Amino acid sequence: MEGLIDMNHMLQKSLSNRCKLEMVYIDSKNNMTQRTVRIVKIYDDRMLGFCYLKKKVRSFKKENILAIYPVQQNHFEMEA
Repeated sequence: MEGLIDMNHMLQKSLSNRCKLEMVYIDSKNNMTQRTVRIVKIYDDRMLGFCYLKKKVRSFKKENILAIYPVQQNHFEMEA
């Protein structure tokens, strides 16, 4: 339960601060993927995020997220 609370808090923070997250995810074909996303909208069981891999807004089921963490930005990215 604690992990779910932490994940929801991280999603909310990404949404409000427009910051990128790195996510390990099981897709609809049961493939594990790693993606960089920026959260656009949060629902109870899923979220919409701009996926930098696919270059468009995608829907992600929260239950399929294996790991999620903030992207570590380097000095040059922070100035852009």
